[in-house]
Amino acid sequence: MSQFFQIHPENPQNRLVKQAADIIRQGGLGVVPTDCAYALACRIGDKGATERVQRLRQLGPKHNFTLLCRDLSELSTFAKVDNTQYRLLKAHTPGAFTFILPATREVPRLLMHPKKRTIGIRVPDNAIAMALLEEMNEPLMTSSLIMPGDDMPLSDPYDIRDTLEHHVDLVIDGGYCGFEATTVVDMTEEVPEVTRQGVGDASAFL
Repeated sequence: MSQFFQIHPENPQNRLVKQAADIIRQGGLGVVPTDCAYALACRIGDKGATERVQRLRQLGPKHNFTLLCRDLSELSTFAKVDNTQYRLLKAHTPGAFTFILPATREVPRLLMHPKKRTIGIRVPDNAIAMALLEEMNEPLMTSSLIMPGDDMPLSDPYDIRDTLEHHVDLVIDGGYCGFEATTVVDMTEEVPEVTRQGVGDASAFL
């Protein structure tokens, strides 16, 4: 049975954020709000929790996981970024973008694309997600909360609890945060390529 925390979307309660972080630190799998939609989240490099995400979403080995980072400094620890890319990233973070970048050695192998050695990275514009990242003091491994057979992520915290209470350890109710995905920008080549148009305005990359 999962824990269900109602956390204020603008002023997250410190006590609940700490409890949520403890659950994830201990190997828990959680559902957390972001600026686009709810996401499955676990500790970076937690093999057991990552495998639970793969089973829950029926993901193949080539699925690109996303690291939720606090800022560009943390992002650059886990992804290789040149000066031109850095300027583009700075102009679009925090926000509704996932950037595909070459991974550094800090990224656990099970999170990388097996052939391309890439990782998805984003900096969310959501107070609860940011408070949780601050408390964790490291990125979170995340995956969109899209269940097998569905086209859109689950968006209602109570529906999420009813559907997943026996499959996850934590559900954070941060209110309604939409059900559209991020815009995905592949920055592994010289010219960035928008591979999924989502919430973020991608005009700067076209």
